Amino acid sequence: MKHPTSQTRQLGELMCDVTQSTLWQPAAAWVKSRDSNSTLICRVGSGQATYHRFDPQYKQHQITYGLRMIQAKHQPDTASGWLSAREIHKRGYFGGELNTLNLLAHTCCHEFAHLLQCSAGQRFHGSVHNRHFYTILDELHESGGASVVRHALAEYAKRLEIPLPKQPFDLASSSQLRADWRVGDSVHFGQGGQEFQGKVIRVNRKTCTVDGTGKSRGMRYRVPMQMLKHTPAL
Repeated sequence: MKHPTSQTRQLGELMCDVTQSTLWQPAAAWVKSRDSNSTLICRVGSGQATYHRFDPQYKQHQITYGLRMIQAKHQPDTASGWLSAREIHKRGYFGGELNTLNLLAHTCCHEFAHLLQCSAGQRFHGSVHNRHFYTILDELHESGGASVVRHALAEYAKRLEIPLPKQPFDLASSSQLRADWRVGDSVHFGQGGQEFQGKVIRVNRKTCTVDGTGKSRGMRYRVPMQMLKHTPAL
């Protein structure tokens, strides 16, 4: 069941507030020492796109949290396909436990790590999630900064009576997921204007390689199995 849109937007706005108060405020002086008059705005986007962007002309950092991203991180089958979920699991952030609160708190840290990476001049074309990025992200967790973000997000949501689940997700194993897919299966993934169609041409360990069909013809995608849905035969 989808998280109500009004509450999803409220959660996005809380993520913006927490990013400003617990991450930006302590780091602002350092960022401005690298590039004076730098500012940060946070916003909630209408789609799933979640990203950091820097405008050098106005010296403005922008972090966008997508509504559909927030909704996706409320369900195990859609949450586990995100990079943030793989980072929590593989790097042991928050004890390696996947739940909605941990995923959204880590998303704040992930995007803010991009801001710090950009300010340090360590973000390069074609090399975004590089060793410099993960050094910064690791430090945010090891220093306790990520825990502060998690606590603040939980407290703000509690005050506003917005559900923010802490229950661990029960995730299917890779072998269970692989059993659901066969070469030749018709599939679709994404939502709305960002929905894609295709046929499975290879079943990998955790992803499927999909050749686009219909409007997606000519494209090839490597898609986490959790994000795929079977397309019924006509």
